[in-house]
Amino acid sequence: MYKRILVPTDFSKNALNAVRYALDLYAKLNCEFYFLNVFKLENYTTDALIIPEPGSQEFEIAKAKSEENFVKLLDMLALHHDNPKHIYHTIPTFTFLSAAIKKTISNKDINLVVMGTKGASGAKEVIFGSNTVKTMEIVSECPVLAIPADIRFSPPKEIVFPTDFKSGFKRKELNYLIEIAKMHGSTIRILHVSKKQILKPEQEENKILLDNILDEVAHSFHSLTEKNIADSITTFVESRDSDMIAFINQRHFFFEKIFTKPLIKEIGYDATVPILALH
Repeated sequence: MYKRILVPTDFSKNALNAVRYALDLYAKLNCEFYFLNVFKLENYTTDALIIPEPGSQEFEIAKAKSEENFVKLLDMLALHHDNPKHIYHTIPTFTFLSAAIKKTISNKDINLVVMGTKGASGAKEVIFGSNTVKTMEIVSECPVLAIPADIRFSPPKEIVFPTDFKSGFKRKELNYLIEIAKMHGSTIRILHVSKKQILKPEQEENKILLDNILDEVAHSFHSLTEKNIADSITTFVESRDSDMIAFINQRHFFFEKIFTKPLIKEIGYDATVPILALH
């Protein structure tokens, strides 16, 4: 059975880097990759009263340019990433990125979304503050993997999994984390950051549950007594030279704390490892 992976791209260097990372991460699995490009029309803005229609000159020129870039991308992949386990599809479209991603996930039964953390402009405000975080917010059907700019793939030997143990865990929501760990022989480091070291009884129960779910992969538990969650995670990852951060996207706790604007800069702009948002 093929895993279906969606990779939005604007054909920038950073988007290409995300493509390469995804191909290498899942090199051992049968996968169908769907490359999605939301093309732009030079003279069209969201304030325009008339939306360009398919068949109009401006629309067809923009679509043709998108398709031309897809040809170049596939030629490059054929040259450098010729993997018989992988099948490639291209989707050029004119709409909002979030809508295009949601539609493709639904229509193609996508299992995972992989995105670069910078757009073609490279501007800081569109790294984690815009498209990537928005995708993590709106996509609840599957995990989202964000790849920092310029990072080169190496098998993830250590994956940091921050949690507060306040919510229960389900094996299904951790499947992708376990799958990646199995594929690459990764060790999962569960990190608890809190002002207090002592866990409440329900937290202890959830910790035991997580221990049982992860019994088939190498894992260990760690704790830090700190006020700033983002700083603690960053310090932990950097001190251990970890390869990835994975977390369960629970908006009421971790997501809001990590991806509020002050913390985006700390973990997003200066990210040195991929971040996997699980659901």
